[in-house]
Amino acid sequence: MSDAIRIAVVGASGRMGRQLIQAVDENPASVLSGVTERPGHDWIGQDLGNCLGAVARGITVADDPLEVFATAQAVLEFTGPAATVAHAGIAAQARLVHVIGTTGMQNDDLDKIRAAARHATIVRAGNMSLGVNLLTELTRKVASALDEDFDIEIVETHHNQKVDAPSGTALMLGEAAAEGRGQPLDEVRDAAREGITGARKRGQIGFAALRGGDVVGEHDVIFAGAGERLILRHIATDRMLFARGAVKAALWGQGKPPGEYSMLDVLGIA
Repeated sequence: MSDAIRIAVVGASGRMGRQLIQAVDENPASVLSGVTERPGHDWIGQDLGNCLGAVARGITVADDPLEVFATAQAVLEFTGPAATVAHAGIAAQARLVHVIGTTGMQNDDLDKIRAAARHATIVRAGNMSLGVNLLTELTRKVASALDEDFDIEIVETHHNQKVDAPSGTALMLGEAAAEGRGQPLDEVRDAAREGITGARKRGQIGFAALRGGDVVGEHDVIFAGAGERLILRHIATDRMLFARGAVKAALWGQGKPPGEYSMLDVLGIA
């Protein structure tokens, strides 16, 4: 389609990179305009199609994001914090829609993302799925309805190759729970327990991270009170749902003013 939105993908060789490419190809409203990999990667200078074990498609894998971003209208990124922050500045200069699914970012990383959002449209979410974002809203509402007689615990399970914990989705759910109670997450977060910890402090939001096998992603938000528990759960069985959500965000962001948005904005449930 001549009017299809031109989308670039960062980190083409990774598991998410490949699925982002597939999601762009599947959507009739988008077209893949370019891909990048880190300098020194074996794919650099090669045709993307050949690298993926398919026919050549006329897209060369590049290590210069500025070159690739120059021909795109949006960029999809599920990489690491340092790379994402660097790319956010370049995307802002190019006035692209930057869709960020990167997790594990610290406060200083997020400050730099917010600075870039003054000049570009950024959609950032710890999880791009419809179900998880609905779960986030439910968590916020339930937390606001139940007082601190109900302890909140967030349990997440992922595959054994995931490098950050808690997951970005777990933190997103924790932030929603804290917002529901009118508190900053940093003040009530209990990230880990080991040894003689003493009794659980009232009002804390606890996190537990499980790793094993090829689990795509499972998240439970537990509200535990005296004599009863309420458990909100989301189970992801196909990583493509995150990739399709990212493409949806890239298309939604076209024409939006600069700023940092979430998937709740994209889905119209903010």
